[in-house]
Amino acid sequence: MIRARRAVLAALLAVGAIVLSACSGLPTSGPVYPGLVAGDAPEIPDFSFQPDRPQPGASPEQIVEGFVAAATSPAGEWATASLFLAPEFRTEWAPEAGVIVDVPGSRRFSVVTDGVIQMETTTTADVDASGAYYSAEQGEAALSYELAEQEDGEWRITAAPDGIVLDADAFETVYRPYSVMYFDPTWSFLAPDVRWYPARTNIATRIAQAIIEGSPSPWLASSVVSAVPEGVGIARVTSEQGVAQVDLTGNAVEADPVTLGRLLRQLQASLMGTGVAGVELAVDGAPLAVEPAQAQSTAIDSRALALTASGFGFVTDDELEPIPGLSDAIEGLGATAISVGRGEDVAAVAVATGGVVRVDAAAEITTVDTRAGLADPVIDPAGTIWTVPRDQPSALRAAPAEGDPVEITGAFPGVTRVEALQVSRDGTRMAAIVTQGGRDAIVVAGIVRDAEGRPVSLGETRRVTRLEASGIDIAWLDEQTVGVVVGAGQTSAIVSHTVGSVGTVLAAPSDPIAVAAGATSTSARLLTASGELYVRRGSAWQIVTGDVAVLASQMGSG
Repeated sequence: MIRARRAVLAALLAVGAIVLSACSGLPTSGPVYPGLVAGDAPEIPDFSFQPDRPQPGASPEQIVEGFVAAATSPAGEWATASLFLAPEFRTEWAPEAGVIVDVPGSRRFSVVTDGVIQMETTTTADVDASGAYYSAEQGEAALSYELAEQEDGEWRITAAPDGIVLDADAFETVYRPYSVMYFDPTWSFLAPDVRWYPARTNIATRIAQAIIEGSPSPWLASSVVSAVPEGVGIARVTSEQGVAQVDLTGNAVEADPVTLGRLLRQLQASLMGTGVAGVELAVDGAPLAVEPAQAQSTAIDSRALALTASGFGFVTDDELEPIPGLSDAIEGLGATAISVGRGEDVAAVAVATGGVVRVDAAAEITTVDTRAGLADPVIDPAGTIWTVPRDQPSALRAAPAEGDPVEITGAFPGVTRVEALQVSRDGTRMAAIVTQGGRDAIVVAGIVRDAEGRPVSLGETRRVTRLEASGIDIAWLDEQTVGVVVGAGQTSAIVSHTVGSVGTVLAAPSDPIAVAAGATSTSARLLTASGELYVRRGSAWQIVTGDVAVLASQMGSG
């Protein structure tokens, strides 16, 4: 993993990987003029807690403790925290260089020498200067602060690590997650890259800067593209009557209208949920006549897709609607796993006799992989079928709709087993349940494709979280959230994570064996070992039907 993000904290932290979680899905097609204008943005609780200012006569240890606590208020560019610094150091300290997230109550302060205080704490995650969140197994960090007595007799900090420290409880109140959107290489779909920014700051400017002057997170960078014209920068972002105007610098006036339309689309999708009702591009304050590019939807049918005692198709209560061409062919295969492609005209099917086949709407059946011990196959939006033997993680194979299969060399380094795979519905990311160091974990990796869209490799593997029990099945619940079945019997649960965020664990019916997406991230489908199909509604699981043999995954109607 690229470690540039730890430049500020490298000498202080030794980190691994923890828990990431759920955010709402994002529409990926049609014009973007969502509900609230800027003045009507949802009220965010007052997170600042109004930390104390330095108290007269405070000891060096008390000054450092107060300084660290003042990080709960980014108001005025951390104005309260700056009061604990010596005047000459205030312009040097960079609070937005990163965040160390630690365990509440774990901080310990000690005097190293006269004028040097050390804080030790137990860390769980960190955020880099771009806003990217990296979880970690709990580890110890030691941070050193130097102080000097000022002319008025008060102690103030003269040297401190850049960035701030927030405990895990305060972090999710002080910071908020936002999805910075990029295109897949075909310019067909939008894919999210989650970033965390301080709440009640100029979020529109931060997101625009992330797109126009920043870059995707390293693990995703080879799998997505951005429509920023070469040489174009950002001058400022203003808002009037709920419309954000992004003023561009450089040669934006001469830029290709198609490229600008794609950039506008990225900004529109990224600024949803920030109180912005619309976005326009401008140069020197003069709006550019640009039409936003369209992006294809990744929505799936709201009904579960399953193989039941009545056949294969979409399930509503006790009724079954077959898929023309596919259903008849699949019903006779003795399927043990089914992944239906975009447009519902092709499917990857694991058969009871072993191996994986491709089934198309003309009922043509083609053998894809005959290797033993395969994980359940998955199909991506381009119709490529992905297979891997569970005990041979590096033997990942991608079989395009046309042409020879591709051996994905170097996949899943350091992994001893792959239990389950799933490709995101935009085709940019692979999520998997793997075994690392004797423990199960969720990992993601970008899918790298050639100019023709054929997969050639997986990018950097990023661990999302360690699992407390054995992982069984995985699904992309929306564009950025994965759901995982863990455990067995009465101890089973669903782990839900937005990649680049924190996580949640949901209670589940007894003995779930498969999970699939619903119309929203909160309406997942679940299949139990006894053949009962459940749907999540609100906080409860409701049974839909019984006698289900296979719960299929969907790529969308196309």
